[in-house]
Amino acid sequence: MDEKSWKQHDETVIHCRACPRLVEWREQVAREKRRAYMDCEYWGRPVPGFGDHSARVLVVGLAPGAHGSNRTGRMFTGDASGDFLFPALHAAGFASQPLAESRLDGLELKDLYISAVCRCAPPGNKPTREEIRNCLPYLQAEMDLLEDLQGFVALGSLAFKESLRLLQARYTLDFESKPLFGHNVIYRFGDDVPWLLGSYHPSRQNTQTGRLTAEMFAGVWEQVRVALGD
Repeated sequence: MDEKSWKQHDETVIHCRACPRLVEWREQVAREKRRAYMDCEYWGRPVPGFGDHSARVLVVGLAPGAHGSNRTGRMFTGDASGDFLFPALHAAGFASQPLAESRLDGLELKDLYISAVCRCAPPGNKPTREEIRNCLPYLQAEMDLLEDLQGFVALGSLAFKESLRLLQARYTLDFESKPLFGHNVIYRFGDDVPWLLGSYHPSRQNTQTGRLTAEMFAGVWEQVRVALGD
């Protein structure tokens, strides 16, 4: 585990300005703020991944929320998705606490690292193909830095698609039938290749409509434990 490489990687992510549309949007949101957070100092920059640098599991989301991670500077922190995610991780033994409110709240992850396909909050929560392409090398770098990596948990279909793309490129995988996204569906690709597990994203839209329940989400992390052999 090379902490210097991790630090350099995070600094590269934080100072990225590769996508003009995203730079303009994230900074506009940070200036104008939401009324509930008028007293907060918004992060307003690309959001690096965070977690255990010895993790066996890499969790991949879509992108920072405009008033969540773009405000707090930490993945899934300060929004409804994190309010659903971290209690599940805590119950499964991957997080030290069930709450994630700020970068300074003392939350630590164990055996798990959280990242995303895109590092800047996109308008309408929809990054373009070019913006995804610009950002994927950062996820690739984290994949390579996680020397003990055994598997991916992709939160949402886009995260699943892009994680699969990276796995194909890294391990030159060839499929008779391409893996398809499904909730709590896991794909194993052979020895020394990380597995890929899909889950519905813990977005407010999914959790409030019942598409993703707490029981369904708990099942994902139970399957992660099984896949790790714990």
